[in-house]
Amino acid sequence: MYSTMIALETMDTIFYEAQRQGRLSFYLTSTGEEAINIASAAALTPQDIVLPQYREPGVLLWRGFTLQEFADQLLGNKADYGKGRQMPIHYGSNKLNYFTVSSPLTTQLPQAAGVAYSLKMDKKDACVVVYFGDGSTSEGDFHAGLNFAAVMEAPVIFFCRNNGWAISTPVTEQFRSDGIAIKGQAYGIRSIRVDGNDALAVYSVVRAARQKAIKEQRPILVEAMTYRVSHHSTSDDSTKYRCVKEIEQWRTGKSPITRFRKWIQRNGWWADQNETELRGNIRRQVVEAIQGAEKVEKPPLADLFGDVYDKIPSNLLEQERFIRENIKRYPKEYPTDVPI
Repeated sequence: MYSTMIALETMDTIFYEAQRQGRLSFYLTSTGEEAINIASAAALTPQDIVLPQYREPGVLLWRGFTLQEFADQLLGNKADYGKGRQMPIHYGSNKLNYFTVSSPLTTQLPQAAGVAYSLKMDKKDACVVVYFGDGSTSEGDFHAGLNFAAVMEAPVIFFCRNNGWAISTPVTEQFRSDGIAIKGQAYGIRSIRVDGNDALAVYSVVRAARQKAIKEQRPILVEAMTYRVSHHSTSDDSTKYRCVKEIEQWRTGKSPITRFRKWIQRNGWWADQNETELRGNIRRQVVEAIQGAEKVEKPPLADLFGDVYDKIPSNLLEQERFIRENIKRYPKEYPTDVPI
């Protein structure tokens, strides 16, 4: 678990730097929330289905998504499973039971209730885990998702990352309730609050929640208390709405990685040499993954119009012709690594 937390932190750092260098168009990190990502993923089985928000790449990393697969998606090249049609960080893996990230906020919650109900109908020994932030609880889909799951008694874990900020809106300006857990109770859903920066606590809670969700065929809500150390995304400057001192306190003194490292070192399972070797190896692998992804050509232009209709309608055919004509007319205005 600790090694994967370090891999997530290193991956985030380098990909963020790559975006600042202009090599990626967009990125979003999980800094300060590594324990939530990795510990919750470790408590699940590969058969459990994950519906993420956009700050759970660590769950996918734990399940076996490679650094090269991450880089291919971020660069939108030919190896990207989304065929270059999604923004960066919109990962997905059918093989790893990880639904593709969706930008519209909170749509994954009512979807999760339906997916979980299908597992119940098929009598599967598995559950659904759906991730969301505190800002999502201000959306109507949050209430619809919880109500559906409660009424249908669907085996789904609603996992809320209460990191204090919905982009620039603090929780004090979002709701007057005592956090998120009480909202689950209002829908008749068993709910629990946990220290999201304590990897062992998160693991224990999610493991117990999974057992109850499957055995009792009921939804569970977990509220993990943490702090979003990073900016919301590369499109954000959080120092405009919160003080730097507060951010640094959480980055250093309350880091979930630092806390977990102290524990495994006290048990004699980790040393400074292990740390140096691990960080060096992961950094090299991430850099190589980016360099490799940059050399792969983009998906062909035709992929823009596929995978929706069995027979492409006339309006899309017209759009395709229009684009191709413009590329011929203004070839210098279009990327040269896109097969025409």
